[in-house]
Amino acid sequence: MLAQQQQIQFSVFSGLYDLIVPKDNLLRKINELIDFNFIYKELVDKYCATNGRTAESPVRMFKYLLLKTIYTVSDVDVVERSRYDMSFKYFLEMSPEQDVIDPSSLTKFRKLRLKDADLLNLLISKTVSIAIEKGIIRSRSIIVDATHSLSRSNPYSALEVLRERSKLLRKAVYAIDEDMKEQMPKKNDSDDLEKELAYCKELEKHIESDQTLSLIPAVKEKLNLLKETVEDTRENYTLSKDRDAKTGHKSADSSFFGYKTHLAMTEERIITAAVVTSGEKGDGPELPKLLEMSHGNGIEVDTIIGDSAYSGRENLELTGEQDIKVVARLNPSIAQGFRKDEDMFDYNKDAGMFVCPAGHLAIRKARGGKKNVGGNQVDTYFFDIERCKICPLRENCYKPGAKTKTYSVSIKSDAHLQQVAFQETDFYKEKAKHRYKIEAKNNELKNVHGYKRAVSYGIENMQMQGALAIFTVNLKRIIKLTS
Repeated sequence: MLAQQQQIQFSVFSGLYDLIVPKDNLLRKINELIDFNFIYKELVDKYCATNGRTAESPVRMFKYLLLKTIYTVSDVDVVERSRYDMSFKYFLEMSPEQDVIDPSSLTKFRKLRLKDADLLNLLISKTVSIAIEKGIIRSRSIIVDATHSLSRSNPYSALEVLRERSKLLRKAVYAIDEDMKEQMPKKNDSDDLEKELAYCKELEKHIESDQTLSLIPAVKEKLNLLKETVEDTRENYTLSKDRDAKTGHKSADSSFFGYKTHLAMTEERIITAAVVTSGEKGDGPELPKLLEMSHGNGIEVDTIIGDSAYSGRENLELTGEQDIKVVARLNPSIAQGFRKDEDMFDYNKDAGMFVCPAGHLAIRKARGGKKNVGGNQVDTYFFDIERCKICPLRENCYKPGAKTKTYSVSIKSDAHLQQVAFQETDFYKEKAKHRYKIEAKNNELKNVHGYKRAVSYGIENMQMQGALAIFTVNLKRIIKLTS
């Protein structure tokens, strides 16, 4: 049962916040910047109004998740820190003496309350509206790019993830007391996952038995992370099999297993739209969605800045109809005059190759025809025939018995003369200088707010992780620009 929205519970100790939490504290500034009641309104239908125990405020639960993203800590540690950290209590609108929630409540909140909520667009829309209201967004350009996040199981198997977490825990212990090496349980040397799980549980019990050691923050954080990993492995069991994640390619020689987040951002570095896909998806096909979502969030766009992945014919035609300029250099392999099955095969600009519907990258390409004779050149991409023979999508794609599998693109030299001319203008060259900003934003998401790797399984959880990370970086950017 959900009661009326909970407010901060003032007590005789509430005056401590003015003494302990500085005016320039990030969490105080976030509380002053945004009214979180929109979360209550969005989730109220997820609760029963008449039955059950009184539920914790959805706003407070959401703030717990936001604190996890801002400070990159586990469920257990964000709750523990909110027990004694006054800035956390202030942010959560708790009285200083008020008790905290049970960490397991955060898992239930994610699974039961946030499920099916379009949290990604909701949170982006809210921050963009604040930025517009405060007059921060003045440009009419959006910068587009995609960043990849490794699946939780990549590049390690379940066994390797557990070993890495237990290793970090042991290192934290040895940094405090090197003599503990002789007392640790014997490590599992086999490749048996069950034996590794048993070793991790034994290691947990051994360290927890020393109450002084296990309460040291550096040890406790690593211990809680190992516990979460053990529990998650037992629940999913196949930690290395993320069903929604797919193999994407960063170059012709390197790949990753995970997800892509396609972003649109203003020149002021406020993210205006995001789409999460599996890793094999191309960047260019997501541009119409990013443009539509940015428009829906109140952004006027007259220029799109990106790399060559966004200079496909379909994108140029779409933006041309809306009188939007595309500052993206043409690539003959994607700015094609004609190609068949164009909705099935995506171009990967990092690898310079096309990717088939099954996510396999072409292994080589060859160009035929004469140069500078408008329209008679063809790029032919060759795929690994051994993969095609056993591919589950081979029907209507691979002809049984065929010795090769190719995909051809005809190149028309006169198809993009207008864009070629635009690339030589001063306007194009000036706008192109802003593209680095989105790469810096991707770096912030990954290295500051844990977006380098998925924290859970499935695309829905990746969208939730993206929503909180983008919400955080947008709020921080707004605070910086307004102060």
